[in-house]
Amino acid sequence: MKVTDQLESIVTAVLQKAAEIHALAPQTEVSVVLADDPYIRELNRDYRGKDRATDVLSFALNEGDEPDIIDGPEELLLGDIIISLETAERQAGDFGHTLERELAYLAVHGMLHLLGFDHEDELERQTMRLEEEKVLAALNITRSPNDV
Repeated sequence: MKVTDQLESIVTAVLQKAAEIHALAPQTEVSVVLADDPYIRELNRDYRGKDRATDVLSFALNEGDEPDIIDGPEELLLGDIIISLETAERQAGDFGHTLERELAYLAVHGMLHLLGFDHEDELERQTMRLEEEKVLAALNITRSPNDV
């Protein structure tokens, strides 16, 4: 699948809105990789011990154990988000919405993981889902078939 300017714009808009809502410093950096299933499967196997493709992975870089760099740059390196476009396309079909909506959801989901949100239990899952929907709603990205 080809990465288009439209797909990149959606990811950028979602991450910027999440950063705005969560009051992140303007110097905050997030790396995003739009990948295929074999690439994300390899990462999922190597880092999570799960030998299968997944939709999104997040790797936080700022977990409190990084040393401070005196007189260093003021950037905050939040982490990396890897999204499988192949899985996103399948899931969009399964859920009955557009690839753009699914990509937006996966981007905000990955960003929230970098911000410390998780979904290991029901309360965490509900909290994270509310945060996801807050960001998407702020961009008028809905669950309807004509969502983006």
